[in-house]
Amino acid sequence: MDKKSPLTGIRVLDFTWAWAGPQASLILALLGAEVIKVESHRRLDHSRLRSLVSGPLSSPDQSFIFNTLNLNKLSVTLNLSQPKAVEIAKGIAKISDVVMENMRPGVMDRLGLGYETLKAIKPDIIMLSSSAVGGTGPERLYTGYAPTFAAMGGLAYVTGRPDGHPAPLMGVIDLRVGSTSAFAALAALYYRRRTGKGQFIDLSSAEAVSALMGDAFMDYTMNGRVQGRMGNRDKIMAPHGCYRCQEENEWVSIAVGSEEEWRSLCRVLADSRLTEEQGFADSYSRWQNQDELDKIISEWTSIRTQSEIMRSLQDAGVAAMPVYSGPSLVEDAQLQARGTLVEVEHPAMGKKKVVGPTWRFPKTPADIKRHGPLIGQDNEYVLGSLLGMPKEEIARLVEEQVVY
Repeated sequence: MDKKSPLTGIRVLDFTWAWAGPQASLILALLGAEVIKVESHRRLDHSRLRSLVSGPLSSPDQSFIFNTLNLNKLSVTLNLSQPKAVEIAKGIAKISDVVMENMRPGVMDRLGLGYETLKAIKPDIIMLSSSAVGGTGPERLYTGYAPTFAAMGGLAYVTGRPDGHPAPLMGVIDLRVGSTSAFAALAALYYRRRTGKGQFIDLSSAEAVSALMGDAFMDYTMNGRVQGRMGNRDKIMAPHGCYRCQEENEWVSIAVGSEEEWRSLCRVLADSRLTEEQGFADSYSRWQNQDELDKIISEWTSIRTQSEIMRSLQDAGVAAMPVYSGPSLVEDAQLQARGTLVEVEHPAMGKKKVVGPTWRFPKTPADIKRHGPLIGQDNEYVLGSLLGMPKEEIARLVEEQVVY
């Protein structure tokens, strides 16, 4: 008997695009939900059109980024500027459990696919709308992407070097927002299971970012302090940073959080300055003298390899890890042993390695069942098998560019 995935039997109607929204539905798809992504040649998902790695793409079916963000999903092409397409979308919503979208507030209502409309069709529907700053408030119509989420969320202000500009960050912010959205949808599904009631989820991407930096809020609320940029340093731990290795452009991260770890670091480095100078006698002294401390550690790391540094410090109980580049990650023995990178056959791109689920459920496994869909790949299944349309009707809708 095959093991069921956690969300087997759940269907998601997915209007999301770019990165943050698809990351949310990707998590649900990896957990076993049937995710139907609504697309259109009239307005392609921009992750189909360009890639941070390869730049502009010649075909919407050759985007590595799109493939990675849309594993396990189905694709149906509906031109939502046409009323017939909107009616078809309503038909899919009627047989779905969750609807997800990340357009500006009001867009879904103008399309005729807002929450109140869908609720009338499916009373227990769950709808998640993710936008830059949420669906209410004076700035609700503002446009946003990952760097603006980080800026308005406050994370950009505290990220970067002390003498440098704020660092707004990019794709990692989208993925954090997407993970938050998936969590919200799962909570709503749990609530519906207990009560039989659906609900509308209004998610602010900027607030999702703010929620991940609670210490800055607490520090200001309790102490009146405004946190600034600290580079790689920590508020308490020292040493805490990235140190140059022997190889060109290779670094290792070292963090010491206790006196025991400090003594272990001293034993490995075997530098008398660390044990004899008063400036390193206790944790606070070390924190006050980080420039000198970092200089001594860098002298030691700069004549050793990443692997040598990591193994000698880890064997002594000190947190030390290489700062991996892309190729290093792909070749990492630990990730390979856990099966984190999975090779998936894609019809247009051939075999590609993608990141699989980072959690392991022995009883209800989450896994990759197929590649990200070709655009419109599942029109026949969604329109024919799920909605019961005859092939002749589907062909007519294609000709009329309703299915497009």
